[in-house]
Amino acid sequence: MKPHTPLIAASLALALAFALTAPVAADAVQLMSAPVTIATPQENANLVARLTALDGRQGLTNDYSFRISSQHPGVVGQKITRAQHTYKGLRVLGSESVVVTNAAGDIVSVSVADRRPGVEPQASTPGMPLPPALPATADLTPAISADDAIRVAVQAIAPGGTHRWPPSAELLIYPVMKTVRAASAATKPEEQLNALDVQEVVDRYALAYLVQLRMALNGKVIYYDVVVDALSGAIIAQWPALKTVIGSGNSQYNGVVPISTSATAGGFQMLDSARGTGGQFGGMAITNANHSSPNNPNPGSIYTNSSNTWGDGKQYSGGSTTDANGQTAAVNALWGLMNTYDTNRNVLGWQSLDGNNTATYIAAHVGTAYDNAFYDDSCHCMYIGDGNSFTSLGAIDVIGHEMSHGVTAATADLIYAGESGGLNESNSDIGGEMVEAYARAGGTGAVVPASGNDWMMGTEISKSGEPLRWMYKPHKDGSSPDAWSTSLKNLDVHYSSGPNNRMFYFLSQGSKADPASDYYSAFLTRTPAAMTGIGNDKAYRIWFKALTTKFTSATNYADARNKVLQAAQELYGASSKEAIAVQRAYAAINVGADVDEQAGDGGGGGGSGGDAVEQVRNGGFESGATGWSGSIGVITANSAQAPYEGTRYAWLGGNGRRSTETLTQQVQIPATASSAQLSFALHIDTAETKNIVYDTMTVTVAPAGGSGATATLATYTNLTPAAGYQLRSFDLLPYKGQTVTLSFSMREDRSKQTSFVLDKVSLLTK
Repeated sequence: MKPHTPLIAASLALALAFALTAPVAADAVQLMSAPVTIATPQENANLVARLTALDGRQGLTNDYSFRISSQHPGVVGQKITRAQHTYKGLRVLGSESVVVTNAAGDIVSVSVADRRPGVEPQASTPGMPLPPALPATADLTPAISADDAIRVAVQAIAPGGTHRWPPSAELLIYPVMKTVRAASAATKPEEQLNALDVQEVVDRYALAYLVQLRMALNGKVIYYDVVVDALSGAIIAQWPALKTVIGSGNSQYNGVVPISTSATAGGFQMLDSARGTGGQFGGMAITNANHSSPNNPNPGSIYTNSSNTWGDGKQYSGGSTTDANGQTAAVNALWGLMNTYDTNRNVLGWQSLDGNNTATYIAAHVGTAYDNAFYDDSCHCMYIGDGNSFTSLGAIDVIGHEMSHGVTAATADLIYAGESGGLNESNSDIGGEMVEAYARAGGTGAVVPASGNDWMMGTEISKSGEPLRWMYKPHKDGSSPDAWSTSLKNLDVHYSSGPNNRMFYFLSQGSKADPASDYYSAFLTRTPAAMTGIGNDKAYRIWFKALTTKFTSATNYADARNKVLQAAQELYGASSKEAIAVQRAYAAINVGADVDEQAGDGGGGGGSGGDAVEQVRNGGFESGATGWSGSIGVITANSAQAPYEGTRYAWLGGNGRRSTETLTQQVQIPATASSAQLSFALHIDTAETKNIVYDTMTVTVAPAGGSGATATLATYTNLTPAAGYQLRSFDLLPYKGQTVTLSFSMREDRSKQTSFVLDKVSLLTK
């Protein structure tokens, strides 16, 4: 009832929106919880039932369901679950929900990539046509077998290869995507397009097998994922699945370093039982591959030594792999593995690669003069070569890079092709640099140091002194672009990572205003011309939160920008300097619009240039009913509910009886607008206890004067309460040149209140 007791804890979050936790102090440390207990089948079934209830509210049938794929710890008291979307029992590739739940099992937030057949497009894209339907049910029966699909894939990838791991073929629904322009960018020249001017939509659906090949041929490991049409046997798509970096460093690069070993009956072994549990060796370990062929590397046994002094600090000379010189590569590997583990555990509370503290290992001395290092998700381990064109490939940033592939594989599992593949590689470069900064400062403490890393990948292993990649100026390598363009998805993932690497550098370190500088971006057009960075620690916290709780396997640059911004807003506040820095850092690589540093626009959309103009009158309700029509009595400053900002807000519902309340306002969207972003802060609280929709609030937009159809932007219900306010955002650019009526309409049933508390309604146009 109005007023009533404080709002209850979060329950179920809408798939259309993201949930914001209460902002923490700018320098606060948000640690993850202890490793999660694996959910029982009943707990998983309950979560699937709640997600299915959301689908039912959208009118979806029992053909649609969910499949739990992984679980990880969140911040203390929370759990992160990844649920794959299924249609008629088949997984829809790249379609999934990332669900954060609290200790009671209530859903706090949901981040969604929905590519299922027949599902309506996002409400933020009015006018977007429905995705095409699948063929008839009978056509969901494959015409070729899984073995046939494997044979097709092997013939195309490595007909003479041998299988390191047994091949697999999963029957699924594969959305074939295409790129379309937003209406506002229909006539823009190609070279002027911003990442938010285009959208990936489903062109068609294919019944297909996802074939995973883990093979070797001619001294090379060949890992590929291949999509084979299950009706025709044709290859639809393929991409490399081996996460590798050519080059990287060794302990020979770091002088005398402390390493954690274990005592044995005859001396010591490189088994770190204090970091990680289980796995192949029962703890974090370094093994001696002893020149095992890269074709099918055998990790060998754990390094042992009669004393606890290891290595000679010199490049491997090609002799024994167990004497002091041969141990040096192992010392480097163990020091790198320890610091990677400690960076994520001590700073973020994330334990080992999967967050559940499962131990991993690194095998040193793979091959002979082998110029590579790679992460293998089949064993959740890493292999390091001794180098030929390079020096030993165990440098701290390389180990951090490869181990970060393990974190990605356990969480977002970004598809290793196109823009998502570039983000996969970029995450590893980011991880490598943050581990390097942490290690150089002594490898202790709860923050990532502000300096210590060089923002270049593989400098130490390079015989020429030239790094493999420059994060602050990617195109210095001759292949990586500095900014997003429509051709980015066509590049090798080690090059399409470039723009996001530069974004992260700017987010942490800032930019410069001198056009001649390597640290300048022509896309930063607002004040000041040189953006201010927020430092390694905050930048890494924001990025890691987005990766683990919001990214899905198909996340591209535009989606990454939105989800990194959401993470910044959740950690530091919607209008914080950190959230503004995220917008500016992405704008610097041509993803989204630039904003002024002194006052952000709260997460506006694409386009560039021009001052944002507020079209909503009295959106914060500080002037009472001014500008608003309808149930203006809901505008209040009641002490039972805190405002999002200021002193007033609109409290719709909360009556505990049959009631209808509506707030409306007419606004004009200029015909010259290049962006029109509607946003508002919403807090939902309910006393309802059943998993049934009783109370609703619908947000609609309609051309004034009845000249066009009313569009529903979103519907919120008693099934979607959340702790604190959530920021909602919708693109209204398709209505440019029109005067429209915004409406917030609440309906409450006869008992048990649901409150929809609205504040900071804004429509910014440029």
